[in-house]
Amino acid sequence: MKQSLQLKLGQQLTMTPQLQQAIRLLQLSTLDLKQEIHEFLESNPLLELDEDEQLHVDVTPSIESKSAAADNNTSADNSEEPRIESEWTESIPEELSIDSHWDDTYQSSAAVSDHNSFEGESDFESRNAPAESIQDHLIWQLNLTHISDRDIEIAYAIIECVQPDGYLSISPEDICESLSTELEDLDLEEVIAVQHRLQRFDPVGVCSIDLRDCLLVQLEAFQNHPLYKSTYNLIDHYLPLLGNRDFAQLTRKTKLKDEALKEVINLIQQLNPRPGSVIDADDTDYVIPDVSVKKRNDVWQVELNNDALPPIKINETYSAMASSTTSSEDATYIKTSLQEAKWFMKSLQSRNETLLKVASCIVSRQIDFFELGEEAMKPMVLHDVAEEVGMHESTISRVTTQKYMHTPKGIFELKYFFSSHVNTASGGECSSTAIRAMIKKLVADEPAKKPLSDNKLAAILADQGIQVARRTVAKYREAMNIPPSNERKRLI
Repeated sequence: MKQSLQLKLGQQLTMTPQLQQAIRLLQLSTLDLKQEIHEFLESNPLLELDEDEQLHVDVTPSIESKSAAADNNTSADNSEEPRIESEWTESIPEELSIDSHWDDTYQSSAAVSDHNSFEGESDFESRNAPAESIQDHLIWQLNLTHISDRDIEIAYAIIECVQPDGYLSISPEDICESLSTELEDLDLEEVIAVQHRLQRFDPVGVCSIDLRDCLLVQLEAFQNHPLYKSTYNLIDHYLPLLGNRDFAQLTRKTKLKDEALKEVINLIQQLNPRPGSVIDADDTDYVIPDVSVKKRNDVWQVELNNDALPPIKINETYSAMASSTTSSEDATYIKTSLQEAKWFMKSLQSRNETLLKVASCIVSRQIDFFELGEEAMKPMVLHDVAEEVGMHESTISRVTTQKYMHTPKGIFELKYFFSSHVNTASGGECSSTAIRAMIKKLVADEPAKKPLSDNKLAAILADQGIQVARRTVAKYREAMNIPPSNERKRLI
């Protein structure tokens, strides 16, 4: 291959490290950005927390409350102050015996601090401990139960087969077969006896085989109910009919009148079909709103949540050492760290400005939502906001991802306000969010014994000028976790 030199002209987009940092900070959520700030504070000595700003934010409310209380109760404070001082002086003896210790008379401040630190440590452990699983909860109760060692081994084998919803993943026969090699002369009755005992643990109904078994165990708490026998009979024999909401068949086979059947169904609804859901082992996801929307003087205003992030500033002592230090290496390190700190603060400021600009644009375009509710939501896509604020759609996508807005109607992700549109008969547009809200309202107001089908919902929307196909209605209904019409039928 012959080597040669060639000259080419071309355009190439080069992203500087500062631009990469700004883009990365822009797409971080508030919790991730808070962690990013703390990591940068640990790595860069030129950046520090603005304690004056924290002091102003944290202490001012308490100072105002104390000053207000002082203005209202000046005479009471003046009268109590000498009394408190006299009580303090009276509790101090004039002389101490030679062989006495200070801690025998006064409480040591170290003891108080140790006590506070102990409480802090225990609180830290309780907050950061892993979530308890259903197996851990059952084993804790098993350790408090007085049973034989043989039954404990059987109980451990049963608990290991419990799923997160509280039901057993395998049958007692399979458990008995797996334990037969470890326990001699083990029969199925022993396993079932231990299973019945575990079913009475908290939550009641756990370790059941199926829904019928689970509900019957929980129904034992209502043995004094006048309809206990009728409810037991329905769960034991006609539970599939209840699942299909075939109330005509239930009325004929149980020989119950409508009023009695309603009470029986109400009693069954008090039972928990998924007892394991009470012990939720999933970690809680916390949401911190980035912006807040409030109405002042009939004007909707958007504000940044400045309390969500720690205030930072440049360390003036270290920055002044850049010109005074004699070592060239130290001066280079300080100047480099100072430049990185300034770029980091500039990226944070740019992120806040972009977030506020996009949030203000969303609020201005969705005023009807804040005034009237979800049914007044207008269709809006990323391109609409990008044109108004003069940014690229990818930037708008980064800004609205994992960013939340606190409104009088609740906390919403910024992406919630974006939705596609559906043409109306009058030539206008209606957002998919508004259509979902209409469907939800129609389902809530539908007749109990004759729910609205998807075709009927589409016809009602068509009468209002919104042309939506039945498949679209079914898709929106399933997205809102609304069951079909045959499963929404009820007596009440």
